[in-house]
Amino acid sequence: MEGQCGFVGGLGLGHFGVTARRPRVSSRSGGFRPRTTTRMTANGKDIMADLKAAVESIKENRKENRSGPGSVYLVGTGPGDPSLLTLGAVQLMKSCDVVLYDRLVSNDIMNFVNPSARMIYVGKEKGFHTRKQEDIHDLLFQFAEAGGTILRLKGGDPYIFGRGGEELEYLEKKGVEVTCIPGITAASGIGAELGIPMTHRGVATSVRYITGHFREDGDEFEDSFQGAVDKNTTLVIYMGLSNLSKLSEVLLRHGLPTDTPAVAVERGTLPGQRIVFSEFGEFPQKVEESGLTSPTLLIIGQVVALSKKWQQFMAEAETKRTTVTEDITA
Repeated sequence: MEGQCGFVGGLGLGHFGVTARRPRVSSRSGGFRPRTTTRMTANGKDIMADLKAAVESIKENRKENRSGPGSVYLVGTGPGDPSLLTLGAVQLMKSCDVVLYDRLVSNDIMNFVNPSARMIYVGKEKGFHTRKQEDIHDLLFQFAEAGGTILRLKGGDPYIFGRGGEELEYLEKKGVEVTCIPGITAASGIGAELGIPMTHRGVATSVRYITGHFREDGDEFEDSFQGAVDKNTTLVIYMGLSNLSKLSEVLLRHGLPTDTPAVAVERGTLPGQRIVFSEFGEFPQKVEESGLTSPTLLIIGQVVALSKKWQQFMAEAETKRTTVTEDITA
């Protein structure tokens, strides 16, 4: 789910309770190698002509090699750290012909892609979608029909808030062979990074993944959080940063204790990762004060208190409270 914005060839295809992640040393070059790239940001004739030419080129190659229709691979790239990629994902990235990739695929991961592959950026972010989901479906089908190995690169796992199921359904109805290569979802990657297990005997017997991003024309908050508040359940909210205040109101209304441990993690597992710990009663305020930006994952539940970083945070908070009391009584 959660990674940095990707750019190819220059084309955009100390607050209290906040800690920064120590930069990770990479064995690969930080920049992108030159490659053929199309950024799907407009309906211009040049873009469509470029894509049409790419499809025709693949068709010609298919005729020369007497190969059949192509296959589509929905590939999860994990939360962003390239060391968390699966071997299957790397092997496909090195041999693919066409890649349609999202905003949350990190630059270091993109460096594994075959340099001769056709790259098409189809990323989405709030208020700016380069292409509708239906257009992405059609592009995948056109390239698959032309032949070759087609990769749909997604941050996290394709089947956890990645709309991979929709792409699978569409392509299979068209007779296209689809294979999913799972990725480490943000909850698992970030939980491992911070020492927060999603379940723990005597603390949490279940975990619930919830999207914090809802359609503007629907009131889905109440339905999604109905029955979600349970002292033995860990709540993980994807894409919930912009709606955190409303999410907080709903959870508190459904009985979530205000002293429940919570953490918000921006750019999890990547250099520049930022973390905000807080008891839930003050969580929206602390997150807003920290200035965290998307992508940010929210983890709420008693398992957060198992992290050493939470224990450090609580120790610092207690020190501040003690200092204030001493100053007042002095």
